[in-house]
Amino acid sequence: MKLLLVFSADDSCNMISRNISPLGFEMIRYRQVLKAMDNIDEINPSAIVVSARDFPRHWKFLVQFVRTERANEICPIIIMKGGNFNTEEMTSAYFLGASGIIDDSLNSPSEINRLQNILSHYVPLDEKRKHRRFHIEPWHRAAILAVNRREKSLVSGNVENISSGGLAFIPVNSRPVGDASLNYQFDECSLRLGDSLLSPVCRLVRSGEKPAVEFASFPDNEQRIFDQFLQQIAMNN
Repeated sequence: MKLLLVFSADDSCNMISRNISPLGFEMIRYRQVLKAMDNIDEINPSAIVVSARDFPRHWKFLVQFVRTERANEICPIIIMKGGNFNTEEMTSAYFLGASGIIDDSLNSPSEINRLQNILSHYVPLDEKRKHRRFHIEPWHRAAILAVNRREKSLVSGNVENISSGGLAFIPVNSRPVGDASLNYQFDECSLRLGDSLLSPVCRLVRSGEKPAVEFASFPDNEQRIFDQFLQQIAMNN
């Protein structure tokens, strides 16, 4: 799946990329609307996210151009609006065929989840990404610690996003997780979720700067605690 990002500002684009990455898209960025339009057929995106702040007029041309050949169900278009995006602009966006309008500050978990939900509603996600993922904030107090006996090391980090199937984390006070540990099963693992400490069996499915693990199992009495944690996050979004 290809996601076309049309942003001129690096900071805005990077923030959007971080929050969309859990969905598993291959992201392609263009800094100019006209160049993006010229290459639409070649890119053949599954979805498009365009900044109305960076392109206060040209985003409309992009939406009109895409909608001449690609329906909403085939290629959703999300407009990231800035502070000057008024009610008239919102009406125009939906009239032209925008699939959703999101505040580009993404300053709350609800906005992040709304962005992910719009994309996942229109785009069939890979089977590995079938579980809804939730962005983790510092106040959720979610962290992981595991023993890697293969490399004789500890793996620890703060959870970045989580789902019923697994989680991604940012390593803290531990060396980077190498490719040699891919598919390694952590039988000794501690997962902190708020005030609870769980002991799932996990398997490493992604290495690098932001490793990811897949849950193999939870002790029977801990599965309920884990499910309640996810439900609480969902209710607050």
